Amino acid sequence: MIRFYCQHKEGNKELCVRCTELLQYAHSRLDHCRYGVEKGACKDCPTHCYKKEMRDRIRVVMRYAGPRWVFYAPISFIRHLLNK
Repeated sequence: MIRFYCQHKEGNKELCVRCTELLQYAHSRLDHCRYGVEKGACKDCPTHCYKKEMRDRIRVVMRYAGPRWVFYAPISFIRHLLNK
């Protein structure tokens, strides 16, 4: 979703520095999550491990990319729904 946002909303062909930073941050948070890879969505998690700034940035990305995801990657979208 971060790549989608960076390409479509910001008009970049490659990930910009801010989006790369956000992607690396998200991966580091998932790698260190106390609930492991089997946990649900971060928004439903009882322990918020994102810094406020990063949580706000990821929220902006999700609000843009989420509704458009179904049209650009329908198979990935369906997998996401089935894994909830």
